[in-house]
Amino acid sequence: MDIPTLRELHPDHFARAAAIRVLAMDAVEAAKSGHPGMPMGMADVATVLFEKHLKFDAADPDWPDRDRFILSAGHGSMLLYALLHLTGYEDMTLEQIKAFRQLGSITAGHPEYGHAKGIETTTGPLGQGIANAVGFAMAEEVLRARFGKKVVDHYTYVIAGDGCLMEGISHEAIGLAGMQKLSKLIVMWDDNNISIDGEVSLSDITDQQRRFKAAGWQVLECDGHDPEDIDRALTQAKGSKKPSMIACKTHIGFGAPTKQDTAKAHGSPLGADEIAAVRKAYGWSLAPFDIPGDLLAAWQAIGSRGAEARADWQERFATLSASRQKEMVRIWAGDAPKRLASTIRALKKDVSETQPKVATRKSSEMVLAAINPVMQETIGGSADLTGSNNTLTPDLGIFSPENRKGRYVHFGIREHGMAAAMNGMALHGGVKPYGGTFLCFTDYARGAMRLSSLMGVPVTYVMTHDSIGLGEDGPTHQPVEHVAMLRATPNVNVFRPADTVETAEAWELALTSERTPSVLALTRQGLPTVRTEHKMKNLTAQGAYVLADADAKRRAVLLATGSEIEIAMKAREMLEAEGIGTRVVSMPCWELFEAQEESYRRKVLPAGPVRVAIEAGIRFGWDRWLFGERGKREKSGFIGMHGFGASAPAGDLYEHFGITPEAVVRKVKDLLEGRWAPDPRV
Repeated sequence: MDIPTLRELHPDHFARAAAIRVLAMDAVEAAKSGHPGMPMGMADVATVLFEKHLKFDAADPDWPDRDRFILSAGHGSMLLYALLHLTGYEDMTLEQIKAFRQLGSITAGHPEYGHAKGIETTTGPLGQGIANAVGFAMAEEVLRARFGKKVVDHYTYVIAGDGCLMEGISHEAIGLAGMQKLSKLIVMWDDNNISIDGEVSLSDITDQQRRFKAAGWQVLECDGHDPEDIDRALTQAKGSKKPSMIACKTHIGFGAPTKQDTAKAHGSPLGADEIAAVRKAYGWSLAPFDIPGDLLAAWQAIGSRGAEARADWQERFATLSASRQKEMVRIWAGDAPKRLASTIRALKKDVSETQPKVATRKSSEMVLAAINPVMQETIGGSADLTGSNNTLTPDLGIFSPENRKGRYVHFGIREHGMAAAMNGMALHGGVKPYGGTFLCFTDYARGAMRLSSLMGVPVTYVMTHDSIGLGEDGPTHQPVEHVAMLRATPNVNVFRPADTVETAEAWELALTSERTPSVLALTRQGLPTVRTEHKMKNLTAQGAYVLADADAKRRAVLLATGSEIEIAMKAREMLEAEGIGTRVVSMPCWELFEAQEESYRRKVLPAGPVRVAIEAGIRFGWDRWLFGERGKREKSGFIGMHGFGASAPAGDLYEHFGITPEAVVRKVKDLLEGRWAPDPRV
């Protein structure tokens, strides 16, 4: 439908949509950067969605049973900001719209979770939003099954662009959603045939509608500028038992006389002359950022339309038993159950007494077996490595279209999709997701894992097979740089526990984290219990601590993590036998140690003794602890990896790469005798 026809047949709708369009044009022009074309093209779709379908109340943006709206095409952020401002979200003022893309504003170039109410997730890296939405929809299904339809019954709506659908993560997300029959998930595809380089046909010939159909979705079409056709498609989508994709045929830069349907409308300001021509086409004579009072009132009425539905929901919520109300409030607040701490302490005590020798992936399974019955909001899963990651416990049940009460997800070989879906689950609220794969495959999940940190979403990543200790699978599967890469990422706690006790403590910290995701790097090979004396205190919460102190005069400090703690302890025994007093410091989480008071760090890492770090990964990052924190370069050394691994049994690999107690002893003696040398490089 063209502009004259739209203005004639649907004048009120056109005016409301035009308000979105002019705010987008004006904000991008004022910022001298941004993407005006997408908001102009999808304004009609968004107007119909917010006016007639989306269940929300601008006065209560965090209402748990609201519909979720996700702008996966995050470059079109002014579409979302305009909608939030017009519908009356308190923090999205006109001043914030005018400050689009400026330092300190809540209107960032791409929507940032936490900056403003109504921004459900951070989007911008294309494809992440649609993949997050799968997690939102899964969380809704799980909670509806648990608490009932009268208090959990909402949709997840997504606007996605061509770029979202080209990104590989979309394939993972679409396949998972189709298999799970997530009927409360509705994706509106902005089918405008334009990307930054030009027409989509320059780079892609995919028939997106057939692609979605093949993955088990209902596929619909509409004229993205005809409000009646848009309404029809959305209504039909809500009646499906499958997830729905609506192909909305639109014009990017709708109304721009020389830039509509071109890449020039995509990622640059339109310019004063073009904007003036658009205003003329719209019949819009007002100054930049001016919205007529009656039009603003009409939009604000849309924003308050959901107040009645919210009040009805509150009445239904009040009919739940007191215990169920209390439980819903707890999980929605993200608070751990009171029994979690005592459950962890009991497990630690038992392990310290029985001292099992198990892989820390098995330790994790033992912890989960104790936690999952107590913490009913956990949702576990694995990227087709359940038996290797040890992430499934008997009480969970499998989440499927037939069993929405199941709490374990078979994500398939979709590491990136799994990580993004877990972000969506955590953002939805009411659930605590964790998922597993091999540590090496954080490469596949990296985009979503970075967003966990950026958004401050407390997702737990169970990453097993954490070093050359996995053995025969060889260097393609042996992570050497991955722990360092994760430690280099802001706002993530990387745990590399040495035994079951430290693993239990790491899980307790991960599940009680409020704004920081956690990575548990776990072994394939069995490790002895090194924490043989039970401590009520969570020592892992300190990041590092003295595991074994020197008997003789302290001359060396060995720093290690995970599987290399065993090596450090054996080296200490050998050094002590020769009269060289040696302290062993376990460092399961650098980030938490760095956060400790300097006085505590000084006690753990005093000046004077030589320091040797032992870890079956690359050295990167270790110098902070070796010759920072009162250490000296010429009195420090590293035992670990300096290149990629090899295919062989684990024991042979540790010998081959020189990660042994004997090598540690030699390094300590060399440093004590002044024979410092730089580490080899490959």
